[in-house]
This record gives sequence, C-alpha cells and structure tokens, in this order.
Amino acid sequence: MRVLVVEDFEILARSIGTGLRREGMAVDVVLDGTDALERLAVTRFEVVILDRDLPGVHGDEICRRLAGARSDTRVLMLTAAGTLEDRVEGLGLGADDYLPKPFAFAELVARVRALARRATPPLPPVLSCEDISLDPARRVASRAGRRLELSPKEFALLECLLGTPGLVLSAEELLDRVWDEAADPFTSAVKHTMHRLRAKLGDPPVIHTVREGGYRIGSS
Repeated sequence: MRVLVVEDFEILARSIGTGLRREGMAVDVVLDGTDALERLAVTRFEVVILDRDLPGVHGDEICRRLAGARSDTRVLMLTAAGTLEDRVEGLGLGADDYLPKPFAFAELVARVRALARRATPPLPPVLSCEDISLDPARRVASRAGRRLELSPKEFALLECLLGTPGLVLSAEELLDRVWDEAADPFTSAVKHTMHRLRAKLGDPPVIHTVREGGYRIGSS
C-alpha cells in the first residue's frame, strides 16, 4: 500500500510516516501543498493523509483537484479543526474521511487501511494461494498452518503477490508498491527481500521468477 502524508508540521509528519512504515506501508512525506501536487502527478497513491491548512497550495484545493479528476486515491483529512461544520465542509470538498487532531495512532491506521480497501478492487478478507494464507487486517501469514515470522517488507511483498494471483509483477512494480520515496530505483532491495521471503516460505517453491518479466505466485 502506498500512502502520501501531507502535513506541514514536520515532527508530526515524520512521526506518522515512521509509524505507518512499521505497519508495512510504503509512505512518502511532503510538507506543503505544492510538493504534494507534484508527487501526485507522478506516483499513484492508494491513500493521501492531508492536512487542510498547508503552505503553498491549500489542502482544500488539493482535495478538490483529486475529486474533480475522479482519482481512485482516497483522501483522509487530518486537521486540528474538528467541529461538526469543519467535518461536513471537508467531506463536501471530496474527502473520503476526516480525523481531527489529536488522534489515536491505532485509529489512524485503521482508517487508512479501510480507505485503501476502497481504492482498489475488492479482495477477500484473507488472501490465499495453495497452502499459503495471509490476513492483512490481523497482520498474520501462514503456510500449511505454520505461522510465518515475516518482516514488514516481506509481509507487504507477499500480500502484493497474493493480491494478484497468477499475474507477473515486475521488480519495478513491486518496488513502487511496497517501498517508498527513500528507495533507490537501482537497488536490489526487491531481489534480496524476495530471497528472504522464499526462504521463510520453504519448499515446495510457490513464488516463481519469470524470465525478463518478474515474479508470480502460484503453480508453475
């Protein structure tokens, strides 16, 4: 899941980014509205966490543009203005959800995950392929009933593959979906993480490398 955090209070923005990455999300962080629009023009995000009162381009204008473009990106407005009138106005601008500050981080995570489910074609609550199952909500993965101890990136990689069973995903696609702005496009992060994931999944192999294509999960 790719998330954009747009918040001008840098300490809060970095804190949200760090917390969401620990939840296995790929997170980009920008501190003003102008940078947000530039990032949205080149990268697809499932969810944008958007402060309203931003320098550069106001958060309301960003929300209007996304709604006007009929973007699949879901908007969670995050602002100190928490009255009923503020919430109604924010939702009227095209926001999909509204969370006033201060907030409980667990609630933020739950709302982001709920919005991400609406940004993509519906998937079953538990993803599976052969004897592998993965529950995104509970953050649990297993094979043949054996729980897998996966890192956040390994979990996100497996979730991405299970969400597109039988399809070939290139290393570039996986890098874009699972990693974030800090990832070097020339890095071997996908290859190394895939190697660790395969080792933890064990035999028989269920993730296959497609020559000059990428990776696919399922029967060869």
